[in-house]
Amino acid sequence: MFKFTGKVLSLSAVALMATSAISSAQSMDELVAAAKKEGQLTTIALPHDWCGYGDVIAGFKAKYPEITINELNPDAGSGDEVEAIKANKDNKGPQAPDVIDVGLSFGPTAKADGLLMPYKVSTWDSIPDSAKDADGAWTGDYYGVLAFEVNKDLVKEAPADWADLLKPEFANAVALAGDPRASNQAIQAVYAAGLSTGAAAGEAAGTAGLDFFKKLNAAGNFVPVVGKAATLAQGQTPILVTWDYNALAGRDTLKGNPPVDVVVPKTGVVAGVYVQAISAYAPHPNAAKLWLEYLYSDEGQIGWLKGYCHPIRFNDLAKNGKIPADVLAKLPPAESYAAAVFPTLDEQGKAKETISKNWDATVGANVK
Repeated sequence: MFKFTGKVLSLSAVALMATSAISSAQSMDELVAAAKKEGQLTTIALPHDWCGYGDVIAGFKAKYPEITINELNPDAGSGDEVEAIKANKDNKGPQAPDVIDVGLSFGPTAKADGLLMPYKVSTWDSIPDSAKDADGAWTGDYYGVLAFEVNKDLVKEAPADWADLLKPEFANAVALAGDPRASNQAIQAVYAAGLSTGAAAGEAAGTAGLDFFKKLNAAGNFVPVVGKAATLAQGQTPILVTWDYNALAGRDTLKGNPPVDVVVPKTGVVAGVYVQAISAYAPHPNAAKLWLEYLYSDEGQIGWLKGYCHPIRFNDLAKNGKIPADVLAKLPPAESYAAAVFPTLDEQGKAKETISKNWDATVGANVK
């Protein structure tokens, strides 16, 4: 899955690891006390049906009832989250997010802009080096692959691959689960479509993905609506390109009304890593750190897995026999993920820039 690469840490990074990692009961007690004193945590862009976040948030509340969770704009995209930090640098009120959960490519850019507070959780060593910032500015939290969520009442034969979406029988049927000018999920979908054409990783695949969606739009198959389980059920977006965990959660939510197929395409199987980070301007920094400690604990990681996301510590949990058998049984078969590719930060960054900046000029569909 991930390429494990050793990183040489600077002295400042080593010092940071020593001071920020929580390893003793006393230091954890101090953090809990400080977080309870703050009494609030402000999150952003965490829909309850995304990655099992509803139960994850409930688990944190049950563990720390003294801390109120203020949830901002559940449907925001990664770009919106970063902009929320920028817009509230001097604001300690309820509109200032303490933490963000964004696509991998947004982590390094937010760090470069000085928007993130470094912090290393106590389970830091069990997180792959390739999925975390050496200084602790951002940490990979979970991943999934792009898939097709299909309304079986309206689509009798589900598309098996990206090229199938261009078929005339899918007129007014295909939608993205976000705006590709701001949403990481949508950007990665366009990128995956580009890879499926045989384009090289990075900027070339981004350009090819734009060309694919230009054709899809010209054919009348693309629906410029941010798709959700509700729009799929209503028939507005019968085929939704979304992360597999969102598709599987949507299938469960709809409970057969309508019946739903979840298809991992044969080619262009792109795995997307999301990252967790603390705002450098967090009004409640200790509550933010405690939130990360919970998310990267065994309990928090398994909470994400119950929401069909592969948590970043999945291999560590599996190796130590900590994943309940009933949870594993609900996941798609492993062979569906055999062809998955994990774009590098450089590839993601180039694709993100190409897609977000050129969507309007190339595709010309205002997704909203």
